[in-house]
Parts: sequence; structure tokens; C-alpha cells
Amino acid sequence: MPELPEVEVVRRGLGPQLTGRTVAAVQVLHPRPVRRHLAGPADFAATLVGRTFDVPSRRGKYLWLPFTDGDAVLAHLGMSGQFRVDAPDRPLARNTRVVLSFTDGGQELRFVDQRMFGGLSLSRDGAVLPPEIAHIARDPFDPAFDLGEVGRRLRRRRTGLKRALLDQTLVSGIGNIYADEALWASRLHWARATDTLPAAAARDVLLAARDVMAAALQQGGTSFDALYVDVNGSSGYFSRALAVYGQADRPCPRCGTPVVRDSFMNRSSYRCPRCQRRPRSARW
Repeated sequence: MPELPEVEVVRRGLGPQLTGRTVAAVQVLHPRPVRRHLAGPADFAATLVGRTFDVPSRRGKYLWLPFTDGDAVLAHLGMSGQFRVDAPDRPLARNTRVVLSFTDGGQELRFVDQRMFGGLSLSRDGAVLPPEIAHIARDPFDPAFDLGEVGRRLRRRRTGLKRALLDQTLVSGIGNIYADEALWASRLHWARATDTLPAAAARDVLLAARDVMAAALQQGGTSFDALYVDVNGSSGYFSRALAVYGQADRPCPRCGTPVVRDSFMNRSSYRCPRCQRRPRSARW
């Protein structure tokens, strides 16, 4: 699943391609990506025509494309959703599901989704913040993100630390990859009980998450395969800089101890067993 850096890369790529452009036509090539638009694919296509895009927005992992009239297209990338920008005469990429063309006749916006877990939907009055995602917390890059308050809320939880970091109602944008990297940077075990954390440790792990996501953003995000690319089809390169995520049996960059893989919530969690020792007080 794309996390904050990957979604932000897409948002930045879409900005100059969409802002101020008016939709001329919409082709829905498969109905599943617009399944959340209950009036159906034909209505989804018709209701977008004639609208003008404003600057794309993001909160955490969630992306939306505002219109100047106050509505928005809410985009969920799922596991394999991509926005691609191509000239109208370019052949469609395999698994292209929705195509938007514009009144200026320039490059089209194409939504590509191999597995079709993602999708697009019209959000009424969603230009500032779609009501569908109003429950999502601010992310560490949001100017209104309150580090002290989020740290206090984190410490009031009675759960494991990684579970808390993945809770998008507490802090958004952090997924499995950047949670593991932030925990490694903070020397904290993923099962550490949140209510045992000192205030400084809570602050440090949130700052570490912000820092590692900022570093990933500079390298275009993290790509392990062709399912995540930017609007031009390019992959991100932060996978080359990962300290522990996906690095089982490789040496910890800090102490040289082989990284281990733990089972976590039907997924995997990676850590250095020396730098991130399992605490006596732990919660799964």
C-alpha cells in the first residue's frame, strides 16, 4: 500500500498537470474503480465534464483532486492504483481503467489499477476536506500537526507501539514500511506498551517517522515493483536506503546484528534484535 511519501509524490506530480484544467470527457473503461459512485459509471463520467480542477490535496495516505466549484474527486490508490499523464495519441497502458481528457487538448489523466482495490469517487463539498475522510488524523507534515498533543494521545493508548503508529485516527500517513524504519531509528521495539513510553520517547518516534518519510520523499518514495510509480511512470528509490524493512538476515546499519522478521498482524515487522530489544512490558 502506498504510504505518505508515495502519495505525496503523486500529488506533486499531478499539481502542474491538473490545476486550472477543465474536463472535456471521461471514459470509464471498467466499472469497479468507480464502484463507490453509487449512481454508476455513466453518471460518474457525466458529472465530471465541464468542471475545472484546483490544486490536488492530501492528508496522510489519502489523495483528492478538488474542483473549483467545491466538490472533489476522492482517490484511493489501494495496492496498485496509479495516476499516469500521457498524450492523447499514446497507447493506453495495460490495466487503464479511467481516462480524463481536457478542453485544452493536452495530456490526458489516466487511472491505472491492476488489482482494482483502489478507486475514484465524487465527494460533494469535498474540496477542502472530503467528508469521507474527515475522521483521518493530520499527518506529521501538516502545518497544524500538534506533536505534543499527538504524543500525549499516543501515551494514553493501551496498545503496542506499532499498532498505535499505524492507527490513522491518531496520526496519518505511516504504514508498515515507515513504522518499522521509525522504530529502528528510535531504538524501540514494535510491541512496546504505549502507556509505558516517556514523553520524550513518544516525541522521538513521531519525529523519526516524519524524518524517514521526508527522506523517502526526496527519493521518490519506496518502490519494490512496478505497482508504484509516479505520474510519469518512474519508480522511487528509497528501497535502497531502508535500514530494516525487508532486510531480514542483513546486518543492521548501526550495529551489524542480523535483522530479524517478526510476525505482526498477519504481516511482517522487521527490527534489529540488539538495538530494539523486546521490553518486559509489551503488548501485541
